Amino acid sequence: MADLTSMRNIGAEMARKLAAAGIHTSEELTEAGSRDAFFRLKTLYPNVCLVHLYALEGAVRGVDFNALPPETKADLKAFSDTLRGKGGPAL
Repeated sequence: MADLTSMRNIGAEMARKLAAAGIHTSEELTEAGSRDAFFRLKTLYPNVCLVHLYALEGAVRGVDFNALPPETKADLKAFSDTLRGKGGPAL
């Protein structure tokens, strides 16, 4: 099992927050996916922002978060907005 900090975009602070949310390894993050992981983080840390979601998606894909395609970023933003009560029902 690989440490979370071995993944792109995941530093010590993000790994600490993910562990608090029940995600301890890179395999667990990959299995959970960026959206579920972000939802868990948002539950514990309401101030996490869209950039955290981009970082998680990049980690799962193995790319820098700023290299995500624009359509992926738009889709992730729409998901994030639903968690704030914008754009549709909260998940």
